[in-house]
Amino acid sequence: MLRQVDQLRTDLQEYNGGLRGHVRMFANTTAVTDFLLEILPGFLTDNPGVNVDLQEKPNPQIARGVFDGRADIGIVAGKVDMLGLQAIHFSTDRLVLVTAKNHRFARHKAIAFAETLDEDAVGMQQGSTLQTFLAQVTESLGKPLKLRIQLSSFDAMCRMIGAGVGIGIVPESAARRNQHSMQLALIELREPWSVRERYILVREQNALPAYAQSLIAAICAHYQNVKASQPAQKTSK
Repeated sequence: MLRQVDQLRTDLQEYNGGLRGHVRMFANTTAVTDFLLEILPGFLTDNPGVNVDLQEKPNPQIARGVFDGRADIGIVAGKVDMLGLQAIHFSTDRLVLVTAKNHRFARHKAIAFAETLDEDAVGMQQGSTLQTFLAQVTESLGKPLKLRIQLSSFDAMCRMIGAGVGIGIVPESAARRNQHSMQLALIELREPWSVRERYILVREQNALPAYAQSLIAAICAHYQNVKASQPAQKTSK
C-alpha cells in the first residue's frame, strides 16, 4: 500500500507538470535490448505525454513485479510461473547457435547444446535473463560455458561471433538481422527450451489506463506486421 501511495504521489506530480501518463515495465533481456528498441520510439512519438520506465529483470522477477504492483506491464519468454496473471501471447521466439561462416559447426543443420560447450563462447553480460538461463542449463549439464567475452547487446555478440572470437546462443531475430553483414551461420538447437513463447503479463488489461493498453496494442501489432511481411524461413543453411 505504501508503494502504491508513493507511486500515486509521483504520478500526480508528473500530471501537474504536464505529463499525462507513466508506464512501468519489467522485461527480459531480449525485449529490452532488441525488439522494444524498434517499438518504443514510434509509441513515444505518437504519445508525447507518456513516459515509460523500462527495467530489465529475470523472468521470475518480472511476474512477481507485476503481481506486486511494482510494474504495470511485464514481458517474459519461455516457461515462467505467471502467478495467475493475465498473459497475452504476442510472438514466438527461437534461440539458435550462431557461428562464423567458416566455423566447423556451420555445416550442421542442428546441434545439441551440450556439443557446443567445448568451444569458446560469446555471451551476454552477467545478470542478463538469457545468460542466467544458460548458466542454469550448463549447471545441469555439469559443464560451464567457456566465455571469452560478455557484452550488453545481441548485435555486439553477433559482431564478435562473425569476427571468429567464439560461438554464441542468440535469439533468431537478432541473428538474422546480422546474418549477411557479419557473415554468420545459424544452427538449430535440438533442445525444446530453444523455442520460447513470448507473453505480456498484466494484472487486468481492462483496468489499465488507455495509454498502457495502447502500448500493449503496439507490441502486438508490431509482430502481426512482421509475420505478415516476412516469408517463413528455415533456421539453418
